[in-house]
Amino acid sequence: MIQITNLKKTYGKVNALSGIDLTVNKAELFAYLGPNGAGKTTTIRILTGLTRLSGGTATLGGHDIEKQTLAAKKQFGLVPQHINLDSELTVQENLMVHGRLHHMPRKAIKPRIDELLGYIELTEKRHTPAKKLSGGMKRRVMIARALLHAPQILFLDEPTVGLDAAIRRRLWALIKKIQQDGVTIFLTTHYIEEAEFLAQRVAFIDEGRIIALNTPQNFMDAIGHWAMDRFAGDDMQTDYFGTQEAAKAHAATHQNGFSIRRVNLEDAFLNLTGKKVQ
Repeated sequence: MIQITNLKKTYGKVNALSGIDLTVNKAELFAYLGPNGAGKTTTIRILTGLTRLSGGTATLGGHDIEKQTLAAKKQFGLVPQHINLDSELTVQENLMVHGRLHHMPRKAIKPRIDELLGYIELTEKRHTPAKKLSGGMKRRVMIARALLHAPQILFLDEPTVGLDAAIRRRLWALIKKIQQDGVTIFLTTHYIEEAEFLAQRVAFIDEGRIIALNTPQNFMDAIGHWAMDRFAGDDMQTDYFGTQEAAKAHAATHQNGFSIRRVNLEDAFLNLTGKKVQ
């Protein structure tokens, strides 16, 4: 559904993207992770037509984003990081405006809104102004809005930022349901456990280049199954082990200032780059 070949973007002498190659399959939930300034936002802006590429090609649903821009834009829905609902409009009115902007037939918009409000479990909030919704409800409405015109691809840019753990997990369930219904999902997130739980494959990007691509489990298995964090002066160091017993045996050589836990996806990224996902 998404095909990127040698994608480049320069701003003056700065290479924001230095030749990205990437394929995302139909109905795949794909996570795109990296530190601030790595090129995540630039990639999404190019794929959604907000920024012109400097080189290479990118297609959405087989449509070239430069040569077939309108057809490519019809392929996706976008949930941005920042909430951008019209606060004075009701939930239904926000969705109605989106349908009109996408030139949906009037007779088709209302049934689709009914369907999606049931899908996100907010039918009873239909006539509630957006400003009176909780943060989690606003996020769900934004997802419904992005799905209104039945896109094949959904871009989720930090979809759960600022939400508490319980609401994040409720949104995770919704995101998985959307994927299981056949929508391709391209996810960026700062919550590493979000990508670990949701994604089928993960690409790590750093300094404008994809440095690794694999499944979350394969990334973690490559460094071990258990980790021991220990304080060393003003820093914290992490050692990785194949078994919990090996980690405990190593911990026995340290008197204090350590903890043992399971390896996670952020360990894999830190091991590759020395940086944290941000």
